[in-house]
Amino acid sequence: MSSVTILERAFELARTGEHTSVQSIRARLKGEGFANVEAHLSGHSITRQLRKICLEARAGAAAEQPLA
Repeated sequence: MSSVTILERAFELARTGEHTSVQSIRARLKGEGFANVEAHLSGHSITRQLRKICLEARAGAAAEQPLA
């Protein structure tokens, strides 16, 4: 595993626009082998920040979609 911390990776995942919730990010982190995911991503401040980034990333991705 790389030296990226669980929080750094969580924020990276949020910025991808692939995740609609913090729960989705938690599942991905667990799948990537990170331990104690719930403990690291349980605070209100962290979850609020991640939700905001997820929404912004998805809104940006939707705005970039070409019209059919």
